[in-house]
Amino acid sequence: MPDAPPPPAPPPPAPAGRPWLAITLGVLAAVFLIAAGALWSEVGDRNTSILESQNRLAQTQAAVLVLQGQAATANAATARIQKRMDEVRAESAQRQTDMDGIKAGDVELQADLDKTRVNATVFQTQMENAKIASIKHEGEAELAQTKASLMEADLDSARSNAAQLAGELAEAKASAADLQTKLETAEALIAKLQAKT
Repeated sequence: MPDAPPPPAPPPPAPAGRPWLAITLGVLAAVFLIAAGALWSEVGDRNTSILESQNRLAQTQAAVLVLQGQAATANAATARIQKRMDEVRAESAQRQTDMDGIKAGDVELQADLDKTRVNATVFQTQMENAKIASIKHEGEAELAQTKASLMEADLDSARSNAAQLAGELAEAKASAADLQTKLETAEALIAKLQAKT
């Protein structure tokens, strides 16, 4: 029989007097694990804080875009209102000018009417004088009658002109009243537009 192998050597005994080294390493490992856990937790908190900040930034940017859109809409509406106010003011000024022109035309028509009335009175007087002259001068009665007829025709024409001028004056006054109403409406619209702005 072959020889049996020698029995294994016993493990070397643990060094006496060094248990503090194992304790120190264990404590250091525990401290390291705790520190690593704390750092990991802090990094996680920072990541969460960064994500929340990014979300708030995105929401703020979206709100700014909405406000910019509303501001652009408000600016466009203000520009439209200002343009309409300018148009209304221009229309009002034009109507005022038209009304001033009609009033000036009324003055001219009134002067023409007064002149026509004076002419009619003169013709009337001349016709009366012609009638008196025809009575006084029987020999010139025929001539005076002709003159009286002509003067009567002139008087009829003058009366017709006076009636026509009176009609034109009435139309001009009606047109002036209509323009006055339109002017007041335009001024009221300007006041409303100014109140809105």
